[in-house]
Amino acid sequence: MSESATSATRLSVFKTYKLYVGGKFPRSESGRVYEVSDSKGKWLANAPLSSRKDARDAVVAARKAFGGWSGATAYNRGQVLYRVAEMLEGRREQFVREVGEAEGLSKSKAAAVVDAAIDRWVWYAGWTDKIGQIVGGANPVAGPYFNLSTPEPTGVVTVVAPQESSFLGLVSVIAPVIATGNTVVVIASESAPLPALSLGEVLATSDVPGGVVNILSGKTAELAVPLASHQDVNGLDLAGADAALARDLEVAAADNLKRVLRPGAVDWSADQGTQRMTAFLETKTVWHPTGSLGASGSAY
Repeated sequence: MSESATSATRLSVFKTYKLYVGGKFPRSESGRVYEVSDSKGKWLANAPLSSRKDARDAVVAARKAFGGWSGATAYNRGQVLYRVAEMLEGRREQFVREVGEAEGLSKSKAAAVVDAAIDRWVWYAGWTDKIGQIVGGANPVAGPYFNLSTPEPTGVVTVVAPQESSFLGLVSVIAPVIATGNTVVVIASESAPLPALSLGEVLATSDVPGGVVNILSGKTAELAVPLASHQDVNGLDLAGADAALARDLEVAAADNLKRVLRPGAVDWSADQGTQRMTAFLETKTVWHPTGSLGASGSAY
């Protein structure tokens, strides 16, 4: 049989998209899925329709991973983030196709988006061991003390990913949160979740410990409301929430004084600065007494 005849009779192998929780790839515990279509209405895949139970499981995984990830050296976290960029570079063509289908972009424009997302991972990888230098330091005090302020991660952060920018926006909200030692539960774009679910496959092979990033797909409001009120979630990024949902989530987040980063108009292709890193950092200040040196009474 000729090669052309064989390829003509071969069945297509459709990809099964799954959640990424705790370093594993579960289906939704409810068994539900929903149809995902491209910008022209063509069916692309069935994505998992996450439940509240999936959201709670993701928080448990993120909390379990927090100690090890926050305790790692900043330099080590930078190496891990750089590894993500390396793996994305190797799967560039897949993401160009998926982003193009998700956002209705030409191949060249989708390639530019993917390249920018890879570069953003590299950019945040470089910040992991430098952010402490710009938000911490020694404080001048009147007294025989050292007074030092240092940044520490907030904890478990829930991120409502941008709805329209399914990949570059997604990377721009995940990378700064984990670069500073937090762990994250991400609610992917409701209409275009496939690039986010594929990112989970990259993270699983990029030295990122299981549970540091957890990716859910489904109805944004259905997942965001219980996560905003979850007592073991410490921060909330509302990048992809509309005004009405953002207001409800802020009210729910107030119950345990979560840090909340409010939504706003963002050009995801522009330089993102350090705002999304500093939004989920706490400042620890340490006082240490100094002693006298010699008869002169000078202190160190």
